[in-house]
Amino acid sequence: MSKVYRIAAIPGDGIGKEVLPVGQRVIDLVAPRHGFTVEWSEFDWSCERYHQTGAMMPEDGIEQMKAFDAIYLGAVGYPGVPDHVSLWGLLIPLRRELDQYANIRPVRLLRGITPPLAGRGPEDIDFIVVRENVEGEYSEIGGRVYRGTEQEAAVQETIFTRRGCDRIMDYAFELASKRVAKKVTSATKSNGIIHTMPFWDERFAAAAARHPDIDTNQFHIDILTAHFVLHPDWFDVVVASNLFGDILSDLGPAIAGSIGIAPSANINPEGTFPSMFEPVHGSAPDIAGKGLANPVAAVWSAAMMLEHLGQPEAAAEIERAIEVSLERDETRTRDLGGTADTAASEAAILSALT
Repeated sequence: MSKVYRIAAIPGDGIGKEVLPVGQRVIDLVAPRHGFTVEWSEFDWSCERYHQTGAMMPEDGIEQMKAFDAIYLGAVGYPGVPDHVSLWGLLIPLRRELDQYANIRPVRLLRGITPPLAGRGPEDIDFIVVRENVEGEYSEIGGRVYRGTEQEAAVQETIFTRRGCDRIMDYAFELASKRVAKKVTSATKSNGIIHTMPFWDERFAAAAARHPDIDTNQFHIDILTAHFVLHPDWFDVVVASNLFGDILSDLGPAIAGSIGIAPSANINPEGTFPSMFEPVHGSAPDIAGKGLANPVAAVWSAAMMLEHLGQPEAAAEIERAIEVSLERDETRTRDLGGTADTAASEAAILSALT
């Protein structure tokens, strides 16, 4: 009997509405030959909904999501709704309330892409950024006082817990154990941030002791960004706090060609709640509605979702099709130096799958 997965699709805002359906069609194409089907349920949670109702999603939105095997998200944010409203009204509550504490962002130079780094090939750029996803610098604790006066002040608290640090670091080490290089790099800033970052370093040392077969090193975040550009071949798995991981996981795809190809997974490793998969590129309002968006990140995120659901062969097939689609200028989108629009890119991926 065919396995059935229930997946919540949230196209969201901007180009999310254009690229998410591409990923859905790709999944629906490969599903029958791998013995599974997908039941899609679409939700209109978005900035448009916020304008209509005053909320990005309904009050019971989190509870609704718990009924699904996975969540497939397009993009969040659009002009007219402040970013902190749109993100804290949808994306961040989903990550936190569903305890999706491991944000996984692969960085790989795909065949057919010429990177901005001269002389680099696919063997030089192939690593994963593991970002702590539910605490750290993205805390709700803090506030502002004396608004509008010369004494106005803003305070933002950063929260690092032993449990939070240990579980994301163990996840990174376990991921590294399945890769060839078997190496974990920690992003820190303990020379300047006096409390949280030395604590992070201590927990990283403890994690390294629990995983003695994995090589380790660590860099301060400022020089680490430089090394991403100058020495991408040094890295295998990089583990970082919420803010540092956010920055690194945008820089990574940029050196691999374009943020338009960057996928991500928000994982609840224990499987207590559904995990969520989304392209990194955001809603891109400057090109929304023009049919120019690169669908690769959404399709790659779909592949990550299938792998998480226990369909690695289907995921691998999709990733191979992505690389085939990038071999020609006429099937690469403009952000990758090609001439294709969204439809041409999708057609090339689907063709490679048939």
